[in-house]
Amino acid sequence: MNTISENRPSTDADAMHDACFDLARGIAAYTASSLVAGLARVIGRHPDADIANAFNHKQVASKRWACDKLFETLGGHYERIVIVGGWYGILAAMLFDDPRFSPLRITSIDIDAAVETVARTLNQAAGARFDTMTADMYAVDYGALGADLVVNTSCEHIADVAGWLARLPRGSRVLLQSNDYFAEPTHINCVPSVEAFAGQAKLASLQFAGGFRTKNYTRFMLIGAT
Repeated sequence: MNTISENRPSTDADAMHDACFDLARGIAAYTASSLVAGLARVIGRHPDADIANAFNHKQVASKRWACDKLFETLGGHYERIVIVGGWYGILAAMLFDDPRFSPLRITSIDIDAAVETVARTLNQAAGARFDTMTADMYAVDYGALGADLVVNTSCEHIADVAGWLARLPRGSRVLLQSNDYFAEPTHINCVPSVEAFAGQAKLASLQFAGGFRTKNYTRFMLIGAT
């Protein structure tokens, strides 16, 4: 597959892109990982996607932490997982690729229509088990989706966490993440501690609460039910 247009000369950026594409395909072939194969497809088909940021080491580490604690707390079997603020579908791809989990279906919701095609490309191997929805998380009918787990790993980006949670059916199982990275301008609702995050969410039951320290901030996570 030649990813450089025949109508323009090759540049150093093109060469780097093709090298990354070939490297990702090689790693996918070696590991037989559906996730890495999906990343290679995204690099090849969507060169403008900010996949390097979405899959950087801090993003991966926080999502890996989420997977580990989710399995320890609630197990690995789900009928339908709904991920709001799903971006490029990285967490969904990690769950599909993780042998501890057997989700029958994952729906990724994001307000940005531009990420939908990339998310579907990344999770192509999941087939009908993966779907996307472009919507405001405050406008979704969560009861109609019938999720047995709702995930929001970007609570720092939404103004009213409790108001959003109130839209979920009572007793919904949730996994929530926020952080104390106040210096980031797009983080409009950070919290200083996991205790403050729990107070913000006001879950009816709380089965896990903890923090994951990175170089610049601590990511906080809650697992429980509304």
